[in-house]
Amino acid sequence: MTTAETLDLAAAQAPRLVTEIPGPQARARIERDHKVTSPSLPRAYELVPKRGAGSVIEDVDGNLFLDVNAGIAVTSTGHAHPSVVAAIQRQAEQLLHYSASDFYLPIYSDVCEELDRIAPFAEGARSFLTNSGTEAVEGAIKLARYATGRQNIIAMIGSFHGRSLGSVSLTASKAKYRTGFGPLLPGVYHTVFGDEQHLDILFRRLVAPSEVAAIVVEPILGEGGYVLPPPGWFRYLRELCDRHGIVLVADEVQAGMGRTGKMWAIQHFGVEPDIVLAGKGIASGMPLGAIVARESLMTWDVGAHGSTYGGNPLSCAAALATLELIENGLMDNAREVGGYLLEGLRRIGERHASITDVRGLGLMIGVEFDDAETMHAVEQAAFHKGLLVLGAGDSVIRMSPPLVFEREQADTALRLFDEVVTEVSAAVSGAAG
Repeated sequence: MTTAETLDLAAAQAPRLVTEIPGPQARARIERDHKVTSPSLPRAYELVPKRGAGSVIEDVDGNLFLDVNAGIAVTSTGHAHPSVVAAIQRQAEQLLHYSASDFYLPIYSDVCEELDRIAPFAEGARSFLTNSGTEAVEGAIKLARYATGRQNIIAMIGSFHGRSLGSVSLTASKAKYRTGFGPLLPGVYHTVFGDEQHLDILFRRLVAPSEVAAIVVEPILGEGGYVLPPPGWFRYLRELCDRHGIVLVADEVQAGMGRTGKMWAIQHFGVEPDIVLAGKGIASGMPLGAIVARESLMTWDVGAHGSTYGGNPLSCAAALATLELIENGLMDNAREVGGYLLEGLRRIGERHASITDVRGLGLMIGVEFDDAETMHAVEQAAFHKGLLVLGAGDSVIRMSPPLVFEREQADTALRLFDEVVTEVSAAVSGAAG
């Protein structure tokens, strides 16, 4: 798309549906897809996107959808933001690839300088760039073990850290992510998110804190249902880690990059981690992740970790443009429009008995239903009205739109969501009757 076309699509009224959903072109593409792709791909619904701009997605049939999931919290600056696209284009004309693992790639260290500047701890930082969030988690496991000389890692029940073997060993949001892949990484223990007593029992009964390398935790559970921690819990974790020499790793792959109204979600809770992990929104759609660690901690030897493509020039260019946009208005917009959306959803929740909780920070909001069947019905019905939302946890609809999400678009999302919940509730009542 040209810049003008991008701006026109971003400003278009969405949803606007011109065919049945999915339309004929979408159905044909889905049929082709089923013949050649891995059956492991967990498609949420039959969306076949062709192009996007801002918070609007156009499918292959010309239907316009209002995107309230941002490609699973990835396109932080919106789809095809002109500044991000221009940065990628400029870089593509100069250098597509050179490995920063073996050579001195200038744009790689430019991104690391920016991450050092915004790192959520007082001392200086060093960074390692990866291709994805799950790679960042894998690297953090290695770094924590290397720095402490210990093996064991503690993660949270309900957490999601990725699907590669080490990160899926920490993941505990759904059993299906782990089923059939054992034995998984040894030395991994799970405790209950937000529960001090359970962690105390873990230390007394199963593993001594002196043998724990790291506690890996999402400041806000993502796949686990957009769950916020109880007051004071992160201060408890920080004091515990300090007392026992444990590395505190904040997995901000989903919650970071301004989504909650602060650059890092953990900044809401008044503590500093030792390592913070980024991914998803850091490059607004380009593959990039990051391990950002205290300088005093990232002391592994030359060759201890590397990556051929991690921190590739195109993704780094996108990241620099993305970070500038986030700091210059989008983080504020996430806080303001997110608060507006949250209050609107709470009012909807008060009108529907099937909604049991509405919670969130910034543009990271979860709406919990009384059962999984209702949640899935709402997810599907919303799609057929042109509103793109996603399930999470056992029975939660997550709303994580691009940080460019506008108040008028929030009004549209609220209206449609209210309609969908009303229709689903009526259908459930009719079936029960």
